Amino acid sequence: MKKILIADDHSFIRMGLIQIIKDEYPTAVIGEAEDASALINKVTQEDWDLVISDLDMPGRSGLEALEQIKLLKPELPVLILSIYAEELYAVRALKAGASGYLNKNAAPYDLVKAMERIFIGRKYITPELAEQLLVEKDVKYPHKMLTNRELEIFRLLAEGRSNNYIAEQLSLATTTISTYRTRILEKMKMSSNSEMALYAVQHGLINRLPE
Repeated sequence: MKKILIADDHSFIRMGLIQIIKDEYPTAVIGEAEDASALINKVTQEDWDLVISDLDMPGRSGLEALEQIKLLKPELPVLILSIYAEELYAVRALKAGASGYLNKNAAPYDLVKAMERIFIGRKYITPELAEQLLVEKDVKYPHKMLTNRELEIFRLLAEGRSNNYIAEQLSLATTTISTYRTRILEKMKMSSNSEMALYAVQHGLINRLPE
């Protein structure tokens, strides 16, 4: 009997994943977490065979939660499920200890395949991600120098979000966001949010320029 913990802030996403999993593993015990804090608490309190976690959740990001899980229970496999394309976060997730990365659009078709591979102790890597890993060392885009938290804030700033909004979403102080912004601009060799937005659109980090 498998114990699987699903973390996503959208209940309909969790329901869909539960249905897919139950069709393949009828006796599985499935837990739910609506944000990163709840995820960490449930990982701490119980033993699980697999965590399936979204990246973009209120408060701490899925990447931060992943890093915390690997500190608490290094052997616990974590499959990251995200709306973001593999080229944006997959390598970061694998480097942080994830056992696989799956785009949500592919979940109905590939989720069970990914789980089966992880349950036998292997990582789930798509052919596209395997190719990306091969060329990763040769690609030197500025945003790849950002930490996971800096990249998260960079994207929000590029989307036109205010410092106050970002601080509330990430449970940080507004002054902390200002400090991050300054650091990001220095690393990216930029001088404004507009430059960040243009770069983000050109490199597929956001879909469109803010209005």
